[in-house]
Amino acid sequence: MSLETINLWWATGFGLGLSPLASGTAGSLPGLPLAWWLLGRSVRVQVSVAAMLLLVAIPICHLASTTLGGKDDGRIVADEYLAFPVAVLGQTAARQPLVMAGAFVAYRVLDAAKPPPAAQLEGVAGGVGIVLDDTVAALYAWLLLAAAMALWRRRQARSAS
Repeated sequence: MSLETINLWWATGFGLGLSPLASGTAGSLPGLPLAWWLLGRSVRVQVSVAAMLLLVAIPICHLASTTLGGKDDGRIVADEYLAFPVAVLGQTAARQPLVMAGAFVAYRVLDAAKPPPAAQLEGVAGGVGIVLDDTVAALYAWLLLAAAMALWRRRQARSAS
């Protein structure tokens, strides 16, 4: 097996990015167990591992892009599944399945919508641009999850008093 084949295997999310329907969503699925595992670690480890995952995603996506025609091909999903854990960093409530599912849905919607500056960052050349827009989507999802959890905690405190 060639290095190019191995890289494409990683880049396509172990084949999930080849899905004819919602390849980005299908390809994001490996990010769920990865995020779940990370949440069991200290915040320092979570941030360090997430940063390493993003750094590893850049050459994987860049090489796959070169192999597949030099653009952010829809089959390349390593950026999706390696950026998703950022959406739940330090948010222990995300260990609850419904909260994790909500974070995943928010991430996918924000990744598809590409609110500024995600759309502009997608234009950065190579693997950096491929990974940056997903990282911004994950950061926005993190903010939404943090706000939702703060509102929920406030509501719980009010009902307890």
